[in-house]
Order: sequence, then structure tokens, then C-alpha cells
Amino acid sequence: METAVETLADEEIVLRRWRVADAGEVHRVVTESLDHLRPWMPWAIDGYSEQAAAEYLRTCRTHWDSGEAFNYAVTKGREIIGSCGLMARIGEGGLEIGYWLAKSWTGRGLATRAAALLTTEGLRIADYTEIHHDQANIRSGAIPARLGYTRLGTRPSTKPGGTAGTGTQVVWRLNRL
Repeated sequence: METAVETLADEEIVLRRWRVADAGEVHRVVTESLDHLRPWMPWAIDGYSEQAAAEYLRTCRTHWDSGEAFNYAVTKGREIIGSCGLMARIGEGGLEIGYWLAKSWTGRGLATRAAALLTTEGLRIADYTEIHHDQANIRSGAIPARLGYTRLGTRPSTKPGGTAGTGTQVVWRLNRL
């Protein structure tokens, strides 16, 4: 599989490859949004530290270099407002898309824009993309529906969830034409 490009953009947002120097900003955005992220993200815990953010960014660099995942900062202007990525963990020829935004940036269509950019890039380098979300996370599930993904169904989650997780994932797929 090819490597993803390091920057993706539309008229509203820019997705750029994470940098280790972003640790302070990751920490700030996560900490300001803990109540928003905690229900769905198992890593969003009280005491989320700048060291945890730095470790995440080091892992992002390692995963990018190995092709295991291509993680991006979601930016608007010069501000980091979230994170998203393409992850090679769903099988041969596929990439899973993941995303989250800071609480103050939700409800503006920006997560949909980020997922659209990732979908285009993912289908450039892979045969299909999938989006998985907890069945209780209705807002996250609206994104693949808007982007024309096909809902494949539900299955038990293989990944830890946040505090509101049901343990059941909804799986959506879009194939390269």
C-alpha cells in the first residue's frame, strides 16, 4: 500500500500529519474536551497528561513510517481542533477512518469534511474504507451516511470503548469505484 500524503485540505479545514512538537496543543484540546470525548474514547481520562499526548504523537510517527496508520491534526486556521486518521487494521486492501473534534468545534460539519478528505485519500491508496462507531454514538454515525457509505451492520466491538460504549459497533463501507 502506498503512503498517504502529509497534507489534505478543502476550503474550510486542513489535515496535516501530526508532529511531535504538537504535544502541548494535543494536551490542551483533549483536556478542554474530556467530557465530550470520554463517552466514546477510552484514552480520554481525567489526568490525561502532556506526556500521554507526546507518546501518542511518537506512536503516530512510528505508525506513519510503517504504514500502520496515517494520523492527522485537524486544523482550522492555525488552530488544532481535533484528530483523524486512516488505519490499516481492518484487513487486506482496507483502511479504517477515525475522527474526533474538540467539543467547541462540533456541529459545524467539520468532522464530515475531515472524513470526506480521508475517504478520498484512503480510496486513492486502498480498495475500500470503513468507518466504525459505537451504535449509541448517533452523531458519529451520521457522517458515513452523509458521505454515501453503505451500512454493513453491527458486530461486537473488538476495541475498548468509552464510558457510554455499548460494546456493539456499526460498520460502514465505501469501495473504490
